[in-house]
Amino acid sequence: MSAMDIGKAVRRRVRATRKWLIFRLINFWPPYLGSGIKVRTLDMAKGVVEVELGLHWWNRNYVGTQYGGSLYSMCDPFYMLILIENLGPRFIVWDKSGVVRFRKPGRGTVRARFEITPEEIERIRETAMRDGKAEPVFVAKVIDDDGQVVAEVEKLVHVKRDKSKKKRD
Repeated sequence: MSAMDIGKAVRRRVRATRKWLIFRLINFWPPYLGSGIKVRTLDMAKGVVEVELGLHWWNRNYVGTQYGGSLYSMCDPFYMLILIENLGPRFIVWDKSGVVRFRKPGRGTVRARFEITPEEIERIRETAMRDGKAEPVFVAKVIDDDGQVVAEVEKLVHVKRDKSKKKRD
């Protein structure tokens, strides 16, 4: 095995360990821990994340329902994270904007699912490679235990090629 191959293997292992650590500790990230947000499913390879938020005394608003900031926070980073993990280091990915539309009060536990299919990821990659950038829009629905939509969160994500990085594995 050459020194270059060893270097690539070490970089791959460091990235894998970093990802594992970040995704195992995300439930302890202060904004999530403090709000009571829990990541229940995190499968970046499949492009799927599921989160839930229980209603507690510390995340209720004045009228006793889910605090809107917590509802938005539970939806904030996941489309961006899925794209970062699946597109790799040759792309810069940022959340560009977000809009939350409240549909009904959240009176109990609410859940949201974020999914970007491999086909969508490939289309985003191709658009960014061809045009220099892509700006896909995703919509996540926050639902309650009865399957009713409590809120819809629309995310605009900015993706562009990182021309400063050399091609790496």
